Amino acid sequence: MLKKTLTLFAFLFITAMWFMYFYAELLLVVPSYFSVLSVFTFLLYAWDKHQAQQSNYKKVTRTAERTLQFWALLGGWPGALIGQQWLRHKSQKRSFILKLWLMILVNIGVVSLLITSFYRAA
Repeated sequence: MLKKTLTLFAFLFITAMWFMYFYAELLLVVPSYFSVLSVFTFLLYAWDKHQAQQSNYKKVTRTAERTLQFWALLGGWPGALIGQQWLRHKSQKRSFILKLWLMILVNIGVVSLLITSFYRAA
């Protein structure tokens, strides 16, 4: 149930950005930015999950947690959240989960401030 709820939350954020583009004159760059970064971040999670599974058999280079967190902070958090839930990657490490949610809150706060200031100025 939690997996579906968190995935829905991530998809609703992206959908809301596209909705605001089509109906509220939000710049195209905003939903495009979050969509592209989300896909990229999801792919990073998938690659790291693959590498983690391969590391049982051979020496491989993993994606650093700091890198995954960096892309989530830049705006790829919906993809990170979906990757975490659907790939079951980095879903048990409490410190990583806490940092991801902090980045989600920062992103939503910054986007909210930017959007409200954009509509006040218009």
